[in-house]
Amino acid sequence: MLRCGDGTLYTGWTDDLEARLAAHREGRGAKYTRGRGPLSLVYAEECGNCSAALKRELEIKKLPRAKKERLIRP
Repeated sequence: MLRCGDGTLYTGWTDDLEARLAAHREGRGAKYTRGRGPLSLVYAEECGNCSAALKRELEIKKLPRAKKERLIRP
C-alpha cells in the first residue's frame, strides 16, 4: 500500500515490489498515482501466489479508510 503526497492510499499487487515502486515513482505505475507524489510504501505483505495476492488486494480495497490505517499501524 502506498501513501500518496495528497494523503490518499493506493493498493495494488506485484511480484517485484522494488520495480513496481520505482515504476510508480517514475510515473509509469497506475494512472491513479501519477501526479500524486511523493509516494511512500506504508504496508506490504507476502502472498503465496498470484491468485491469493489478487484476492487480498480486493479485500484491502474494500476496507474503510480507518481499517486501512489500522492495518498500516498494527
